[in-house]
Amino acid sequence: MNTAQPVRKEEDLNQLKAYYQVEYPNRRNYLLVVVGLNTALRISDILELQWGDVYDFERQRYREHLSVTEQKTDKSSLILINQNVKNALMEYKRYLEEQGRTMKAEDFLFENSRQKEHPISRVQAFRIIKKAAAACHLDGVISCHSLRKTFGYHAWQQGAEPALLMNIFNHSSFQITVRYLGIEQDDRDNIFRDINL
Repeated sequence: MNTAQPVRKEEDLNQLKAYYQVEYPNRRNYLLVVVGLNTALRISDILELQWGDVYDFERQRYREHLSVTEQKTDKSSLILINQNVKNALMEYKRYLEEQGRTMKAEDFLFENSRQKEHPISRVQAFRIIKKAAAACHLDGVISCHSLRKTFGYHAWQQGAEPALLMNIFNHSSFQITVRYLGIEQDDRDNIFRDINL
């Protein structure tokens, strides 16, 4: 079964983020990776984001939170827009303005270059992530869903409560969340290694 895996190693994660920022610069694609890694949203919800969701045009400042109704669950979520996401947004907005673009609230963040009134497709988003993963020689099955799983895995590694992650992911059971985090034998071994009672 080809199940998407999280990016577990910090160096792999840094390579993935750097690919569209340094190696093969593309500000839109870089923003896609950063938003995917930092919001725990499914790709279908990320692609529907518009500038008005992240930027308050009236006050001319970035919003503190994303307010999203998830397509799959129809549940509402309020997600903090962290500094990494804000930095990527600022970089992308500055780039677009240098190209003579003026963003409107209803413009998609990840607009289709041929049909500006539409976002890029899920297939295109998949290609963007697969290209970066292949160029970085990442192991395992890396896809758009890996970004969401990577958020969960690293949050868990940093001590986030599993029940809170279950809530963030809108999972119906703790077992689903544990499977979702991609916890492997190495992770289990580390706990036994670190507990010396």
